[in-house]
Amino acid sequence: MMGLCTCKIGVFRFSLEIPTMACISHSFGASMKLNQPPVTSQRQFSNKISQLFFLQPRNWTSPKFCDSRNFRRLNRYRSYTTIFNSVSSDNGVSEERVSVLVIGGGGREHSLCYALKRSHSCDAVFCAPGNAGISNSGDATCIEDLDIFDSSAVIAFCHKWGVGLVVVGPEAPLVAGLTNDLLKAGIHAFGPSSEAAALEGSKNFMKSLCDKYGIPTAKYETFTDPSAAKKYIKEQGAPIVVKADGLAAGKGVIVAMTLQEAFEAVDSILVEGSFGKAGSCIIVEEFLEGEEASFFAFVDGENALPLESAQDHKRVGDGDTGPNTGGMGAYSPAPVLTQELQSLVMSSIILPTVRGMSKEGCKFVGVLYAGLMIEKKSGLPKLIEYNVRFGDPECQVLMVRLESDLAQVLLAACRGELNSVSLDWAPGSAMVVVMASNGYPGSYAKGSKIQNLEESEVSAPCVKIFHAGTALDADGNYIATGGRVLGITAKGKDLEEARDRAYRAVEEIKWDGGFCRNDIGWRALPLKQESSKW
Repeated sequence: MMGLCTCKIGVFRFSLEIPTMACISHSFGASMKLNQPPVTSQRQFSNKISQLFFLQPRNWTSPKFCDSRNFRRLNRYRSYTTIFNSVSSDNGVSEERVSVLVIGGGGREHSLCYALKRSHSCDAVFCAPGNAGISNSGDATCIEDLDIFDSSAVIAFCHKWGVGLVVVGPEAPLVAGLTNDLLKAGIHAFGPSSEAAALEGSKNFMKSLCDKYGIPTAKYETFTDPSAAKKYIKEQGAPIVVKADGLAAGKGVIVAMTLQEAFEAVDSILVEGSFGKAGSCIIVEEFLEGEEASFFAFVDGENALPLESAQDHKRVGDGDTGPNTGGMGAYSPAPVLTQELQSLVMSSIILPTVRGMSKEGCKFVGVLYAGLMIEKKSGLPKLIEYNVRFGDPECQVLMVRLESDLAQVLLAACRGELNSVSLDWAPGSAMVVVMASNGYPGSYAKGSKIQNLEESEVSAPCVKIFHAGTALDADGNYIATGGRVLGITAKGKDLEEARDRAYRAVEEIKWDGGFCRNDIGWRALPLKQESSKW
């Protein structure tokens, strides 16, 4: 089916006969297979002509569209689009336009898609593989069958669809070298090289960097021999922390409150191989008492630009009890990170790391996520760990508060131009409450039905639900497919209002197979004494 689009730019007026299914705005939600047109729900097109055609591949070879008349029209369209994009933007200032591919399919990636969709300079947002919630929300076009560990496939997709920026969400593709390959292909990639990703990929590497450049961190030793590790643990006493050296999906850290727990952790990792190659080496670290906080900074290799503060809740149970998880909730800003402390973190931890990585010959470009402990006895920050990507769920609260054009900020980081960038944030606070499958972080069942999400999202002002582990069943119902499944996120004039809105939205959700913590934000707010079905 063909449709007619007419546009006037200055003295130019033109009409284009175009295939209706090829027209999709970046405000559309869609899911598509490689080499197939997207399937979209009916929404109003954007008023930018450049956004109507972003799914048109450069090597358009289908016989249906290959006649000379359509090619002439397409070439005229491209000429007019060049003029249009050079003289227009939402704020009247010339800016580069870009289509973006987000790599990943969790709550973090959903929130990145959400922020990029709101970026004035972003023509299109793709997400690979994405998930059902990302697709249905209209925040991105999901490419579910693109293999994100096949660099050549990702590069081919970018070339075919005119993607100018790739944002890598998870750590595994970074460590595998996806950014290296994208840069070699001439595609801007926001995320560190595989060499720089060792800051997260190897805790021993991170600790060694701290030693060399005087970055404050917990006292530690590294072991491959379980007997030697147990001897050191006995000398140090409990509580003590045992960590797998490599990537363990956020589960490789055991806070042992007794010597027996510490010995069991050593055996589990080094003897039983519970984390595979990631556990071929362990770090035994002193237990730091205090309050945890998350600190994020955009880095361009030489410069660092701090983001707003955030704080998450790692333990699965209320009152910060039970085993560690990937994160059960978060809020921003974090009162524990005062402006004075943020300045200290930048000067004593972030900037020495950026300079140290540069001196080591592996410049860091991407987002540097420092897990901090504000020590109770000194009140000073110490580095617990580095992540080389946005934290999840902290990313959710940061992205709903960010008011800057994220696409332009990330491009500036890729080009080494962060020294000319500033960030704008919405006033007030934001909170995310993570809903997880029963049994998480242990074994859990998949496939439980989740209902009332649309009602939940309109139950209070400024609520946004980010999907981390959902799919659709044969009847079109959302079902849980992961451990952490939903991030119920809300903004408010202060943290108390954000909390009230988030939990009001949680109460609307019907999900027998899930649970959440009822005390997110308890360190910053007095615990609200009220009953909850969760």
